[in-house]
Amino acid sequence: MSTLTELDLATTSITTLVSDCEELIRDTSMPSVRTWKERTGGIAIGFMPTYIPRELLHAQGVLPVGIMGAGDIEIIRGDAYYQSYICHIPRSTVELGLNGSLDCLDGMVFPAICDVIRNLSGMWKMMFADKLVHYLDLPQDFSAEIGGTFYRHDLELLSQKLVDAGARPLEAEALRASIRAYNENSRAVRALYDLRRREPWRVPTAELYVALRAGLVLPVESHTALLERFSALVQAQTDRVPVDQARVILTGSFCEQPPLGLIKTLERSGCYIVDDDFVQVSRWFRGDISETGDPLDALVGAFLNDAPACPTRYIDDGEKGRELVDRVGACGAEGVLFCAPSFCDPALLDQPMDTAAVTRAGIPWTAFKYSEDTGQFQVIREQAGTFADSIKLWSGT
Repeated sequence: MSTLTELDLATTSITTLVSDCEELIRDTSMPSVRTWKERTGGIAIGFMPTYIPRELLHAQGVLPVGIMGAGDIEIIRGDAYYQSYICHIPRSTVELGLNGSLDCLDGMVFPAICDVIRNLSGMWKMMFADKLVHYLDLPQDFSAEIGGTFYRHDLELLSQKLVDAGARPLEAEALRASIRAYNENSRAVRALYDLRRREPWRVPTAELYVALRAGLVLPVESHTALLERFSALVQAQTDRVPVDQARVILTGSFCEQPPLGLIKTLERSGCYIVDDDFVQVSRWFRGDISETGDPLDALVGAFLNDAPACPTRYIDDGEKGRELVDRVGACGAEGVLFCAPSFCDPALLDQPMDTAAVTRAGIPWTAFKYSEDTGQFQVIREQAGTFADSIKLWSGT
């Protein structure tokens, strides 16, 4: 395999690029992270979905590494730490930690997603007492006075913990430079999502997904170059032509990610996925973070005011599901696939309110569940295929 940190992107084909991205996300020993550490002497900090301020870590010379579970590896020790009726991702993450796959990480950040991830942060402190462990308690009050003050204090605490773990101290200009780097990356991601929305046959979601996932183990600058090359390659393809498939939004997969085979199955069933919530950290903000003024205030303000609706984010005076309905209209979707991990409390507790909202709007929908180690997709393929056929047959499109 060509490591994407050293790959000559100018001469890479779409097949090679996608294949290398797949290998990066399948190799749980994370060779690209180990190579980066050897080359730079820096530290690498893992993080769980869905969002952390990667800009802060980058500004202190830290490589943020997204941990999205272990896929279909056999879980033995991880099952001893959790009940069988919770989602799969914490058990597989424990397995990765105990089998040595995450030894290259100097610590872990656990954002506020659910009680399971909160408990996982406590377990990690006991299992890996010599490494940095931080629970990022994201605010649910979005006023600058309360939520903003709380979040800024948490960022300052995380920054000091990084210094204690061997990172360089945080400097304002370095943080502004990191914000610029991640803004550039976010623009590249948004451009690809816009292209897929307009011409989904050019950008298969399975390919876009692995390109996004590769960014969880690469330096942001390398990932931006990869995305720009990927965009050029998919637009240059002449053998990809539109077919009569249903345009759908896929939602519910913001934390534990679906198997790549499931995404391919949905596309083969007759669905163009024109929007999703995969790898949500890469699109957490709707626009750019401010590159002027106090950069910590810019990070705080973006989180308070520019983040999307998400099951982990409280909505006080709004309507659950309203943003989903708006997304359907914005991307010209014809239906919604509610695709959530089994036992995912945030996604499944929100789902009745979301389905009620899309039902009121007259938008077709169907729902199914998965786990990251799901290997049989026939039932889901039949369900999604029937859904796509019903849209085409009876929606008048």
